[in-house]
Amino acid sequence: MAAPDTLNSFLIIFSGAAVIATAALFTRQPMLIAYILLGLVVGPHGVSLIQDTGELQNIAEIGIIFLLFLVGLDLPPAKLKNLLEESLLTALGTSIIFFVATGGIMLLAGFQPLEAFVAGLAMTFSSTILGIKLLPTTALHHRHIGELVISLLLIQDLLAIFAILILGHLGTQQASEPLDLVLIILGLPVLILGAYQVMQRLIVPLIARFDDFHEYVFLLAIGWCLACAEVAHLMGLSYEIGGFIAGVALATNPIAKYIAEHLKPLRDFFLIIFFFTVGAALNISLLQVAWLPALALALTLVMLKPWTFYWLLKGQGEEPETAKEVGFRLGQGSEFSLMLSYIAISGGLIGDSAALVIQGATVLTLVLSSYWVVSRYPSPIAARPELRRD
Repeated sequence: MAAPDTLNSFLIIFSGAAVIATAALFTRQPMLIAYILLGLVVGPHGVSLIQDTGELQNIAEIGIIFLLFLVGLDLPPAKLKNLLEESLLTALGTSIIFFVATGGIMLLAGFQPLEAFVAGLAMTFSSTILGIKLLPTTALHHRHIGELVISLLLIQDLLAIFAILILGHLGTQQASEPLDLVLIILGLPVLILGAYQVMQRLIVPLIARFDDFHEYVFLLAIGWCLACAEVAHLMGLSYEIGGFIAGVALATNPIAKYIAEHLKPLRDFFLIIFFFTVGAALNISLLQVAWLPALALALTLVMLKPWTFYWLLKGQGEEPETAKEVGFRLGQGSEFSLMLSYIAISGGLIGDSAALVIQGATVLTLVLSSYWVVSRYPSPIAARPELRRD
């Protein structure tokens, strides 16, 4: 039987989300904003209908794992290798530019060099969840725009893992050994090869033997995804990387399309919880002391990120319209920005004000970027019917 607090939280989240999402649809606003707004209103820093979001954040991470798993199902290994090679220079170039710009703004706002360094790392990345969530699955995942977005986000996810290790090593409470970095570099290819072997020797034969039992295939896919995610975590990688590798390993099997289609509702269930927790984590009452640098940082990034991606992708030979759309789809902060701020403040690297600037700027960029994308480009939750694609 579900714990009363958890059941009550689900009731508030999904009932409240339905009400606010209805208003958002009538006014042609993005539903993602409705979920974040709900977290602000009923979370611990609002009217406190839900006071503890720790368990919800753990639950929400499952949605991120499933999201990356579904992405992997659309990317066979050969295609993925080519995409990563094409996107590496752009991903590295943009990361350097965003790091310098963010650090400069923080220094101008009067923060310490170490705080500027942490903020630079945190705001380097774009949101994997938002970037992929706003991609129409059938229309863009198999087109060049979708492939570019996904490959750039995957490289950023790997860079984010190294950023987490750097902050853990610098922090006073979560110190890590330099050897950890070496183990992770070695662990990634080991995980990939191991997943491929298990897939070929165990998962594929089981699917071939029992593919008439759709419920079994569905359960096997979920078990495979979560098992890879847990192994990745134990190896020092992220749960999300493990979910993605599980999807890529399964992508060459014809059953991948069936699994992808039937896993979407489960993914969306957890992602609603994720966006709620993003809003619930933001303390508006404390943000008043740091709202100006947070606003300046957010506005700088939502203007700088799209055009930086645009110029670098165009310089690599991409069509201008393609480069422009990819840039705007990646023009926000990341869930890793929030994670890095939590790690940095718990390790004594930054103060409360710097953490609030990072968190406030991240949420603002998520809202502004999602609003722009759903208003201008095809997406599953586009405000205008002619742009709605799935």
